[in-house]
Amino acid sequence: MTVTIKLEAPLEERLRQRAAATGRTTSDVVRAALQAYLAQPEADMTRSAYALGEDLFGRHQGPTDLAQQRKHYVADAFAHRHTRRGG
Repeated sequence: MTVTIKLEAPLEERLRQRAAATGRTTSDVVRAALQAYLAQPEADMTRSAYALGEDLFGRHQGPTDLAQQRKHYVADAFAHRHTRRGG
């Protein structure tokens, strides 16, 4: 099967350089890259938002009701900043 793709100039140049440096054709380099991409487990490509951020959850501390009480927290922060300036 023949496939035609459009590449931006910098990517095309990198492809040509890699092919020349390894003594392969550009088709061989693209074919190898595509094979490597398709060999990745599909589960890695379809991870949920939770799975992608799981290691970050619980790392940051702060008010647990920030979404519901945002106006209160903004007013407190403003008042705290205002009193620090001596006014």
